[in-house]
Parts: sequence; structure tokens; C-alpha cells
Amino acid sequence: MTFRSFAAIGDSFTEGVGDELPDGSVRGWADLVALGLAAAQAESGSAPFGYANLAIRGRLLGPILDEQLDAAIALKPDLLSLNGGGNDIMRPKVSVESVAEKLAAAATKAMASGIHVLLLSGGNPTNHIPLGARIEVRGEQLAVAVRARVPESANVTFVDNWSDAELTDLRYWSIDKLHLNALGHRRVAGNILTALGVPVPDWGDEVPELRRPGTIAYWRGYVLPWIGRRLTGRSSGDGREPKRPTLMPVELE
Repeated sequence: MTFRSFAAIGDSFTEGVGDELPDGSVRGWADLVALGLAAAQAESGSAPFGYANLAIRGRLLGPILDEQLDAAIALKPDLLSLNGGGNDIMRPKVSVESVAEKLAAAATKAMASGIHVLLLSGGNPTNHIPLGARIEVRGEQLAVAVRARVPESANVTFVDNWSDAELTDLRYWSIDKLHLNALGHRRVAGNILTALGVPVPDWGDEVPELRRPGTIAYWRGYVLPWIGRRLTGRSSGDGREPKRPTLMPVELE
């Protein structure tokens, strides 16, 4: 498939949290997919490839669709990635079926605008996080519900990262064990480009080895602050703006 532009919406998974660059910004799988698509576009000698990323960390699915979906459709990209619900299933109460229905409806809405939809699930972090077994049950339920609702159309591509067994290994996850690290984001990008029939660039497997904290330091530094935000109704994305709100040319390295 050939695409001239790509817009991504979602939460921290799509924003790229865990794949931090030296300047403090984040990259992530969506940026890497944009690079792969741009490289394929460049080989055809066509116009520069455009990429937008409207994702904001901490967002539930409702705000993702309310704040990002129409804005992304208005950009008229050839390809739009859609992911959400990961934060929803970590709340005390959630309707998994409702989350799946909303994702399917959003995909259908984007397709109706002539956009090819990339519908994807996140990786499964539950082997390594507190209450992982409970969250895994919900994650499995959501994955099954979304798979059952993927629109039957040539204009949608579904990439099931949740079922990627390799991606459950701790080496793909950041220090907080909830977000993918640079290596994990590269694997997701490879899964996506492969599904789209686009060559996967050689990003290499060399990433800095993480110095993981002990159990007490991990809880103090990551788990307790996360619980605190949940109890006070705050989000890690409060006050943040999309890192790339419009289609901008992708610079190939």
C-alpha cells in the first residue's frame, strides 16, 4: 500500500512515552511508522510525506474520540491510526463491550471519509505490573471484542500487538513497566509496517540498558504516583498539547 500522509490519535502508547530522546521529547512507534512510510514514498519520487500525531498521554477513550478523531479526519490523511481503551481497562469499572463498540464506530467514521484506518491494540504489560492478572483479563476481553468488530473492508488494517507473545518480555518495557521502551516501540512499528506491506527499516536492536529500581523504589517512583493521580482525578496528560497537531513533512535521516 502507498500512503502520502499519516495521522495518529490515542494516548501515551501512540504519543511515544517510554521512547525518550536526549532532548526530553518522545518518539515512539508512530514516528517510526511515519519514517518507514516516508521512505517508501520517497522511493516513488512523489511529494514529501506528511505526518501528524495528536495523541496525548493519560487520555481515556472518550476524550480521545471527542478531542482527536474529528481533528484528525479534518486533516484528510491517507492513513489514520486508532488506538485507545488501555487507560479505561485500568479503571475500577469499565464496560469492555462499550469501549470496543466506540473503537469500531470511530473506525467506520474515518473510513466513511475515505481514510484507510489502522486499528491496533497495545502491547501486553501485565506480566510485570501490580494487579497484572486482573488487567490481563480485561485486556484479553477487549482484544477479543475489538477483533470481532473490525469492519470487513479493504480500507482497514488491524494489528494485534496484544497477542504478540514476544512483546510481553520485560526487555521491551520501560522502567515503569507500563509503557514500551525504545525497543518495544520499534517492534510495534515493525508489526505495523509489515501489516501494511511496507519494508521495515533497520533500526537495530541497540538501546541503552535500563537500570531498573528495586521494588520499594519502583513503588515510590511509579506505582504510588499513578494511584495518587487516579484518586485525585488527575492525569499525566493534563495541560499537554499534541506534539504534532498538523500534517508536517517527515525528514528522512
